[in-house]
Amino acid sequence: MAAKSKFRLKAKARDSYLELIQAFPLASIKSDEHLSEAQVVMDRLLAQGALDDGAEMSLEALSDLVAAYEDAHHAIEPASDANLLRHLLEAKGITPAQLSQETGLAKSSLSEVLAGKKPFSRQMIRKLADYFRVNVGVLTVNL
Repeated sequence: MAAKSKFRLKAKARDSYLELIQAFPLASIKSDEHLSEAQVVMDRLLAQGALDDGAEMSLEALSDLVAAYEDAHHAIEPASDANLLRHLLEAKGITPAQLSQETGLAKSSLSEVLAGKKPFSRQMIRKLADYFRVNVGVLTVNL
């Protein structure tokens, strides 16, 4: 017996969704080969530009399945505090000395972070987040 849902796709969107599901069924990804095939399908959909509701729904579901597999089998370690700070400095085109002068953070503390000898302090995280206009969560991944 089929489960009933209040959520329904309209005719055109339903047709595109079903066509995509028939071509590439939505199921848990179990191997790297399956992952590669899913990525090809996603790339094709993304290359189309604007998608109808059915294709968009299929792409979102497939993206979730890919993310779940990658999180389980190809997890990416968070960047170190040193690498985060280097990236932020490069992106803004400033030196550690300029950052120190503009934020009031000690040059020695910044140098220790960049050398990998010291993690971000809570005070440093707040000042860096404000200065670089990034969410505090970006800088707290290693806490």
